[in-house]
Amino acid sequence: MRIAFFDSGIGGISVLHEAMKQLPQEDFLYFADTLHVPYGTKSKDEVLAFVKACVETIHHEEVKALVIACNTATSIAIAELRKLYDMPIIGMEPAVKPALEMNRSSGKRVLVFATPLTLKESKYRELVSRIDDTGMVDSLPLPELVEFCEQLQVEGPRINDYFHAQLAPYDLDSFGTVVLGCTHYPFYRRALRNLLPSHIQIVDGSSGTVKRLIQLLEHRGQLQGEGHGDLKFMCSSNDAVHILKMEKALNVFRDVGV
Repeated sequence: MRIAFFDSGIGGISVLHEAMKQLPQEDFLYFADTLHVPYGTKSKDEVLAFVKACVETIHHEEVKALVIACNTATSIAIAELRKLYDMPIIGMEPAVKPALEMNRSSGKRVLVFATPLTLKESKYRELVSRIDDTGMVDSLPLPELVEFCEQLQVEGPRINDYFHAQLAPYDLDSFGTVVLGCTHYPFYRRALRNLLPSHIQIVDGSSGTVKRLIQLLEHRGQLQGEGHGDLKFMCSSNDAVHILKMEKALNVFRDVGV
């Protein structure tokens, strides 16, 4: 049985890539909701309906676990999905807690990049209020970045100009960590590394999510390792062009996402 990954588009490939590194003896399914990408600018009710329909399709593929490799979909749909399905369902959340821990000694601030919908959701606000007792977290919505990523525009003058414009209001010397709070954003690790001051660390939630996936599979005795790293792509539009783009995106991420 495969481990499934779901996202609105190609962003979750960043999490899939981490899982493929840590679990080379498993087989995988990646499903993108290409009919409705991006999620971050849509209403909560719309996103919930889209996610539920896609996960029902995924469930028929005989998967043993599902990673909702999308911060927006996690914040809106994860609780509902866990009521509907018995399989382990692992979600994403911005890596704010580890980012704050990394900055404890320096006293530097944390800057979280995420979609507008993620930042508006109570799940994110509660996370920050629970762990940021000294007001060290700033949040920056970057909705255009998802659209750039879906076009596989991950480097170049247009991307650099976009980041310069978005970051212009911030004193970057006061920040110690940038959190990539959308699974599309790790595609911009190399671009950001070249733009941000060298003292700023860049973190995302992929490693922690895969660690949790492994824990749940071990607990259920399902971490068998009998696969061969086989990967199947699916999308809601059933479009061969989108499947080819997802395959290309995985190769692009291998180049720029480290």
